[in-house]
Amino acid sequence: MDDTVTFASRDYCLYLLLLIFARGMDFLSTWIATPNLVLEGNPLAKKLGWKWGLALNVVLCGALAAWPLSAIVVATASVLVAARNFQSAWLMHSLGEEIYRQWHVERVRETRITIYLLCLAGNTLLTAGVGTTLIYFSDVRRVPFAIGMGMVAYAVAVAFYTLLAIWRIRRAAKKLEARQNSATNGKSLTVDTWVRVESRSPDKII
Repeated sequence: MDDTVTFASRDYCLYLLLLIFARGMDFLSTWIATPNLVLEGNPLAKKLGWKWGLALNVVLCGALAAWPLSAIVVATASVLVAARNFQSAWLMHSLGEEIYRQWHVERVRETRITIYLLCLAGNTLLTAGVGTTLIYFSDVRRVPFAIGMGMVAYAVAVAFYTLLAIWRIRRAAKKLEARQNSATNGKSLTVDTWVRVESRSPDKII
């Protein structure tokens, strides 16, 4: 099914434009939400930064355009990621990256982990369910099959990176609690003590 197309052919150019649009939307939504990549959930993308990340994506777009199935899968997942980013990008941009991160971490910590994971499962499994249904009824036709795969890939990516962020938050919280207990010798903290301990904490949460 994943036959290749000739480089610089009409089909290749169409798939290349599709990938450029999809990846461009992902980049644009990320730039609006977190221009300094403070809120970027992908560790690799965060490490590469804008310059090397853009260069890598240009190479990937050029290569994937020759593989129609892969191109549609990546484009579908990228557009869904961009749509998810745009949903909250205005709030991130308005509050600022650091303030938004602190606000988000506080909300996560105040929420029961079972409720959070249940909502995450509802978000990702329902999306994956639609994608799986599309794959099943596609009769192995390229476009609906690839779009379904893209939806499943998007759901998996959201689940993975969200769970990774939660793990980091909980790990940082345990480290902070250990430092607080050490600083107060197991005594209960007053408000002033909490402020002093928090101010000495150098770790980033996510």
